[in-house]
Order: sequence, then structure tokens, then C-alpha cells
Amino acid sequence: MKFSELNINTVLLNALTDLGFDEATPIQEKAFPVVMSGKDMIGIAQTGTGKTFAYILPLLRQLKFSNQRHPRILVLVPTRELVEQVVGEFKKLTEYMSVRIVGVYGGTNINTQKALVFEGLDVLVATPGRLIDLTLTGVLRLKSIQKLVIDEVDEMLNLGFRAQLVQIMELLPERRQNLMFSATITEDVNQLIEHHFYQPERVEVAATGTPLEKIFQSGYIVPNFYTKRNLLIHLLDSDESMNKVLVFVKNKQIADLLFDQLDDNQPNNIGVIHSNKSQNNRFRTVEEFLNGTRRVLIATDVIARGMDIEHVSHVINFDMPEAPEAYIHRIGRTGRADAEGLAIAFVSDDEMEQWNAVQKLMKKTVILDPIPDDVKVSEMLLPSEEEVLAGLKVNKAPKPVVKGGAAFHEKKDKNKKVNLGGSYRRKLAAKYKKPKTRGQKRK
Repeated sequence: MKFSELNINTVLLNALTDLGFDEATPIQEKAFPVVMSGKDMIGIAQTGTGKTFAYILPLLRQLKFSNQRHPRILVLVPTRELVEQVVGEFKKLTEYMSVRIVGVYGGTNINTQKALVFEGLDVLVATPGRLIDLTLTGVLRLKSIQKLVIDEVDEMLNLGFRAQLVQIMELLPERRQNLMFSATITEDVNQLIEHHFYQPERVEVAATGTPLEKIFQSGYIVPNFYTKRNLLIHLLDSDESMNKVLVFVKNKQIADLLFDQLDDNQPNNIGVIHSNKSQNNRFRTVEEFLNGTRRVLIATDVIARGMDIEHVSHVINFDMPEAPEAYIHRIGRTGRADAEGLAIAFVSDDEMEQWNAVQKLMKKTVILDPIPDDVKVSEMLLPSEEEVLAGLKVNKAPKPVVKGGAAFHEKKDKNKKVNLGGSYRRKLAAKYKKPKTRGQKRK
């Protein structure tokens, strides 16, 4: 369906035309009338299918001009990168509208954000923690919120934002419209819906856990970190089509270690991003990856839902994620819109359980290949890999059973004395055979 066939006004159509958008994606087409109706809604669609526009368009279509200071639309997202992305999408679509949009997140000066909020706004995009911080200062009031959007809610719960989400729900007016968008719906998400949404309508364009059909998936059985490193270098050296490669690892330590290893092989071609990096460093590194300055970006899951990175040629799961849903979000960075994408998994023996869980979630089997003959298998292990290996091979002997009671030691003479009270009391007892009293008191 074309955007012109939806109930979209001229100013929004002009903005869409300037952006080169003519046809709505399935999630945008199905969500638009539901959001316009005022009902609570759960939107389920894969990453890269236009979920953000699916809620921005109907929200802006209904938004009337106002001079009031406090926000009427609240969008909650899990990461600071996603705050910037959503604010950018709002601004693109309000080119011909007078709408005040503010994004707030942690890790930056709260006083600067307080000043922006104090000036007045219509739309607030925020991470949960910073939103609560601003409400506690008294500058931000949520009594005027009419529309609440929770984007990537399952990732929010994975990051430990459950308590903050519940607290925010209690601060909001009871009469409001609730919208939730995500690529996967977990049991935790269902509990949140049950407690805080009112008869929501479910809009689903792909079954939860179903990967995009345009993504070709493959994988290798790789024994350890250093062999994975060798395989990645081999693929980068031998395949010129790998021009924008997003590599996901399991934690910050592995991210930094892999960066050091690859930067020696391809200097100035590698970037790394995780939560310990400063905000400016994260934005600059992603920007360099976007414009092609850096060929490879090593990342933890902090940006799996963060930046809308276009034209990613390959997604490599260097380490398998603990949650199978995270794999869906990772590979969703490639194959966006109408483009084709490639996803490659490096799976070690101790990650086979996670790999099987991913295939079960996708309801799809992906055959793992042995590593190429010209890739060196390293015998060097990380300390964490040695612990796993030791745990698999070493059987601890049972502790010997000791029969009998506790050991007996004769007391020393000084410890055999019995406390009989003070010396004065002992002398009285020996002389009078009973305690001496002063007799009855005279009246």
C-alpha cells in the first residue's frame, strides 16, 4: 500500500516524499489504523522492517499544535544510541511541522537535559533511568502523557529495566494509549503486557523468532578464541564482498582483545564499541563504520538494538549469545529493507547448546561447516576456555569420610580451676557455713 492511500496528511506525505519513501512496509500498513483508533497495541516485526515509522507516523498524524511545556508523547528505548536514532526519525518526519522533540539518556550532563526539558516539548524519547532522574528533579512532569511507546521492550527487560518500567507506569496518567514494538515476545514481556496494557490488539507481520528471509545463514565449528580469530582474518582476506562487517562478541573484554588482534592485521580498518566506551567515542566509531572509514565494527549487544546501520554486508556471531532472541536481533543488522544479507556463526563445542536453542527458535536448521583447511587451529586458550576445559575433564575425588567424634586433649592445670566467686565470699562460706547477712532491718 502506498502512503498516499493511508490517512496521512499533506505535511507528513511531503516529508516522506523528500525521504524517497512511497510505499508502506507491512508493519506500517497494519499498525497505522490500530494506533489511530486509540487502542493499546503490540507490534511484532523483525528488525529492519520499519517499526519506528510504524508508530511515529500515526502519532504525528494525531498530534495537535500546543504551547504546553510538558510532553504528550513518551517513547522509551533501551539504549542511548536508539534514543538518537528515534529522535532523528521524528525530526525527519516533522520537517514541515512545528513539533518540539527532545531525547534524554544517561552518561551525559543532566543539567543540559534539564534545560531542554524546561523550555517545553511535545515528544520525549528517553532511556528509563534518565527519565526517572529527570522526574525526581521536578523539572519533568508526566501528567500530560497521552501516548506511551515502549520500543524493543524485550531488550529493556534483558538489560534489567523491569523495576524502572514499572515505576514509570505508576507515574503516568491512567488514561493513555500504550504501544509496544519488538521483534520478539518473551514470557517476561507477556507479564508486562498483562499488568499494564488494556485489551491490546496484536499486530504481527512475522512469527516471533523468524529471521528475515533475505538473510543467508551459515556457520563453522570453531574450537576456541584464537582459532576464531584466525578464521575471521582468513574470511576478511579472502572475501572482498565483506566490505561492512559487524562482529558480535559476548563481552567487553573479548571485544577489546579481538580489536587488538585484528588491528595488527588490518590497521585503521577496525572499530570497537561497548558500554565502557565514552558516548563521543561510540558515536564517532559508528559514524566511521557507516561512512566506510572502518571495514569492521566489533560490538557487544549494546548496539544490537541501537543504531540503524544500513548496508551491512555481513554479520558475524564471533560468540553465540546466551539468549536465542539476541541472535535474531544481531543478524537483523544485515538484510535490511529490500537488501540481501549474510550471517555467519562461529560455534565452539561449549556453545552448541545456545546454537541448538537458536535453531529451535527460528524453526530452521543451519548446517555448520568445518573450518577451511588453510585456517590454523590454535592450541592457545584463554583462561576462561581453560576453566571450561578443566571442568569437562577433571573429576574431583570424593572427600574421605572421617569416623569417630572430635579429638580429645587433656586440659592444662590452669584451665581446670573452677570459678567459685571472689576470695571474700569463699572465706565467709568456710567460716559460717552459710552466707553472712546483717539481720533484719529495724522499722
